[in-house]
Amino acid sequence: MAEGSSRQCGGNDDKLEEIPKKKCKRDHTSEDGEQENLKNCKRLQSDLKAILEKSSQKLSQFLPLLSQPGAREGILYLRNRLKSLKPDILMDPIYIGLFGSTGTGKSTLLNAIIDKNFFLPVSGSSSCTSCVVQINTSRSKQHEAKIHLLTDEEWRDELRSLVALVDPGEDSEDNSERSEVASKISAIYGRGAETRSYEELCKMKPIVSIPPSRCIIFREATAKELSDKMCPYIRSPTCARGETEEEDGEREEEDRKMRIWPLIKNVEVTLPYSQVIPEGVVFVDIPGTGDFNSKRDEMWKENINKCSVIWVVNSFQRILGEKIHEMLLREGMKAFQSGMCRDISLVATKSDDLNLDEYRWEKKKKNINKHDAILERNEAVKQEKSRMIKKKLEAKLPKDLEVVHKADLVYTVSAREYWNKEEEAVLSKEETEIPKLRDYIRKFYIKQKRNVLMDRTMEAITIFSLIGSLQANKHAQYQLAKRNHLREIIVQKIADLGKDISKCFLPIEQPLKEGVEEAKKSYKAAIRTILNRNQGYQGYHRTLRAVCLKKGVYASRTFYRIDVNSSLAQPIYEKIDMNFGNVFRIQMGTCSTLKTCLDAFKGAVQQKLQEAQIKLMADNEHKLAFLKQETDFIVSEAEKLVLQRKANIYQSLVASIQNDLLLCYEEAAAVRGQQAYQKMQTILSNGIMKAVESGMFERAENSMKEHLQGMKDGITRKLEEDFSNMLSLAFCPWDQLDGKLPDLRNEFLNISFIHKTLKSASMS
Repeated sequence: MAEGSSRQCGGNDDKLEEIPKKKCKRDHTSEDGEQENLKNCKRLQSDLKAILEKSSQKLSQFLPLLSQPGAREGILYLRNRLKSLKPDILMDPIYIGLFGSTGTGKSTLLNAIIDKNFFLPVSGSSSCTSCVVQINTSRSKQHEAKIHLLTDEEWRDELRSLVALVDPGEDSEDNSERSEVASKISAIYGRGAETRSYEELCKMKPIVSIPPSRCIIFREATAKELSDKMCPYIRSPTCARGETEEEDGEREEEDRKMRIWPLIKNVEVTLPYSQVIPEGVVFVDIPGTGDFNSKRDEMWKENINKCSVIWVVNSFQRILGEKIHEMLLREGMKAFQSGMCRDISLVATKSDDLNLDEYRWEKKKKNINKHDAILERNEAVKQEKSRMIKKKLEAKLPKDLEVVHKADLVYTVSAREYWNKEEEAVLSKEETEIPKLRDYIRKFYIKQKRNVLMDRTMEAITIFSLIGSLQANKHAQYQLAKRNHLREIIVQKIADLGKDISKCFLPIEQPLKEGVEEAKKSYKAAIRTILNRNQGYQGYHRTLRAVCLKKGVYASRTFYRIDVNSSLAQPIYEKIDMNFGNVFRIQMGTCSTLKTCLDAFKGAVQQKLQEAQIKLMADNEHKLAFLKQETDFIVSEAEKLVLQRKANIYQSLVASIQNDLLLCYEEAAAVRGQQAYQKMQTILSNGIMKAVESGMFERAENSMKEHLQGMKDGITRKLEEDFSNMLSLAFCPWDQLDGKLPDLRNEFLNISFIHKTLKSASMS
């Protein structure tokens, strides 16, 4: 029986459990409002799409009438620009990553968020999801799952490493690492296969059925039917290690399906659209430590980096005790530097788990009921963890980021209470904070999409304005002279920008140098931390060999994620992180030095265009608006290049260190026989020491500088090419166009109305 509120407390403690708690009625106002905003966005997008398609068709029909050199290409450019405005903006994915170690309730939380209980496999006693799982919605009525498998080449590459780790010639002491490796081999090739050589295994036929397409697809009418079909394939290895000889019937069939788990790369699930989650939101269930397989581990990193929002998920008891969530927060915050992440939160699951008697004794509150105790405890934890996260964010990220100042850094959720019937639940729906997370998703989604729609409509307005004025473009020699004059000005501005970008990178150089000196002082301590983890664990030498086989990176179930390269580079990152973020934050609402630099360049170019309007283009104000808009577009494309390359720049330190240590890793991985662990320790310790003495950290420093220089050169080259194309279009003689262009006045007016509507909604 649920407890009452504190206002009802009194008398005998035993009677407190029998007083029914007054339930909070769910407030639909916020959710209904967001649903209405979403509907309006969809309607306006649909209108925009129809207008752009009609306009593109009109221009396409006009193309065959053109024969003058440059005229056809110019109209084709304008038509393609209209098409490039992406009228299906709401379909562009926004990735939300649920990032956490195994067994913390990510799948249970995700089931509650999408309102489908027991859809993804869950377990009360062990971890269940064995790979990255993506869930999104579509307009299809079917429920679909695509289970992507490793290619034959990818599996053989992993198999070679697995055989090296399960070597029966070494000590026979069992440990979790060897057990998992052996289970992978036996799952694919059968019992006893783990004792075979790599060559023998390559000649064996797998006992599992592997489709030639390396993809298993299920399409079902209901969520339950899809869940029943796909769950055996994505359950964790701990569920797949059972013996099968004594099993038969349905259990044996399920075990047969589960055997393919070592080959699974990732799973994509598509559900029919529902009002719970906006179409275009993609949830990514990300294991907390990565994966032994190189391809799956690569996808693990890619999924973290492409997420706009990261929820670090951990169960309540682990948050109160273990420090794993702090490690996961560090991994999540790296996505701010090298990925697309804009927001991060800590989500504490199982927030209803509380021993009431212990809490009453600890807090000296013998009359408090369970409902109030849970909320009181949760609020205290929120405040404590919020302070911790805020401190870490402020130490790592630029101060102007919204996430540094946001109110909700910690959510305390209970999926179990969310599913309980009202008369059985201790917490109300709202108090489980599942609705709060959904509201956050909708608001984040609508804000991002509305801003993009506004930008697109403004671009369309300017293009229509230019098209309406093209007939004034006459006198070829005069147009050529104007184009060449502006090209000289812009080329000079691009050269100035190159110098300014180099200045932007200067704040990184000194911390980079200081970080190198710090790394040279502390690397021995990092080596000791990594090499001396065997206390209390049998068979750590297999884990260490796995680290070496995977070039210094291994996702261990016992020791979590081990990354020698990152550990060695960490002192450098500690020095450069703040300045790196200050330079490279390009995303909305930030004021990084590189973005400021690009904005200043854009402003300078547009100022020169304004001056040219007075001197050279007095006959066509619409052309000026077009040139200014295209300048916006060209600079935004340069910003995209920054976003694409910054991850490689940030990771260049680790990549350089890893490259320097490859031979060292290979030598250590090849060690066998007695005292293998000690020999590997010596090889790694001496190898790293020699690499440091020969300038390993200095080479990493130079690698980052080279990547920075490469970005600068890439930006300036792209700007030169794009501005050249823009000017060629704007100053092409349009003698053939007089009186022949399609009438787009109605389209212009309709898009102007859409833009005003979006702007008004955004301001409100």
